[in-house]
Amino acid sequence: MKNIFRILFLSFLFVACQQKIKPEDVSKINGYWEIEKVVFDQGKDKEYGINESYDYFQIDKNNKGFRKKVMPQLDGTFMVNDTYENVAVRFEGDKVYLDYSTSYAKWSEELIAISDKELVFKNAEKKEYHYKKAEPLNILGDGKKTK
Repeated sequence: MKNIFRILFLSFLFVACQQKIKPEDVSKINGYWEIEKVVFDQGKDKEYGINESYDYFQIDKNNKGFRKKVMPQLDGTFMVNDTYENVAVRFEGDKVYLDYSTSYAKWSEELIAISDKELVFKNAEKKEYHYKKAEPLNILGDGKKTK
């Protein structure tokens, strides 16, 4: 009987600790994000040290926008190309999804957590992608502020 109560308590604690993502949280996605790690379904992690590219998200008030891969440059700017993915934010019950589309494919990822400094997605293969908010680099030391 004690084990049943422990299991119920732990289950309740797990459910209560999950972040409830609200529509006003969507604007926190906007900006540059650097991947930190991928957590696989088996519980193994792949850590990322230095990244050659960041993900840049721009989502408008209608929950539509795009994601681009950008490459930080030493002077604090970003190199970009014309490749992007259309993004639509979808609320379904208590869950939030980002629906991506290109000319070649469509897929979705569940938004697990969002804050000013952290972003976590889970894809269909149950891989969790953990991002941290990225800052422009400026290692040239020229004293100029980056945009």
